[in-house]
Amino acid sequence: MAQGVRMLIITGMSGAGKTVAVQCLEDLGFFCVDNLPPVLIFKFSELVRQSDGTIKRVALVCDPRGGEFFETLFEALEELDEQSSVEYQILYLEADDETLVRRYKASRRRHPMAPEHGRIVEGIARERDMLQEVRARANIVVNTSRLKPAELKEILAKRYGASGRGDELTVNLLSFGFKYGLPIDADLVFDVRFLPNPYYVEKLRPHTGQDPDVYEYVMQWPATQEFMKKLLEMIDFLLPQYSKEGKSQIVVGIGCTGGRHRSVAIAERLREHLQKSHTVMVSHRDLGKESER
Repeated sequence: MAQGVRMLIITGMSGAGKTVAVQCLEDLGFFCVDNLPPVLIFKFSELVRQSDGTIKRVALVCDPRGGEFFETLFEALEELDEQSSVEYQILYLEADDETLVRRYKASRRRHPMAPEHGRIVEGIARERDMLQEVRARANIVVNTSRLKPAELKEILAKRYGASGRGDELTVNLLSFGFKYGLPIDADLVFDVRFLPNPYYVEKLRPHTGQDPDVYEYVMQWPATQEFMKKLLEMIDFLLPQYSKEGKSQIVVGIGCTGGRHRSVAIAERLREHLQKSHTVMVSHRDLGKESER
């Protein structure tokens, strides 16, 4: 392939945002091909090689819509691996079942993996099973369950824009409530339930950790200040180590009881500290649920 050409293979769950991703990448100057059978990936790379540098960045969408052709994806990747001039990454987009069902109901479209006259959830389960192996091989996994299209585009623009190298570590900060369960994709989890709880301050209870009064209440305590000092030191030490190991993203979970006050404030403080030197995304998983207790 011509020197300097980058290939991005986009895959993942139907309804998780692959169309939005393609639109964004086209705006960033990528040559995009949707629903390309994997068996044609190597042939396509040869065509790009013959472009004499006119095509420098390409994005290919390959997913189970291709039916039996999708099964050849790993064979195609092996062919690419054998060619030292071919540099590629895999971008995997996913979302939780509830979000995918809601999106498909809104679109009134049939899920491509659902059996004839079958339910959407059946198609989602079948597709998720088919994609397990390719998800494990992905360079970056983006969960779009709580992302608006504009937010997904922002993530991709930061990572694959003209100034982005595409191999930098992305830090995903996720606040959550333990009462609603641990986040299954977290690499690190910090429990901040030991901090003074704004829930028990009547005027603060209706608000969240994004509110200045709640944020200041959480941050004012010596225990919080000591914890933040140690947490920031640990994070600053760990992130370069993960980068050296080739990790492209890390999910840091911050949990309190209900995911509204303390965990949100701590996640926002982490964002403030990290965003000057890293690509940082923040999600407050349980912010819209009932008040913390």
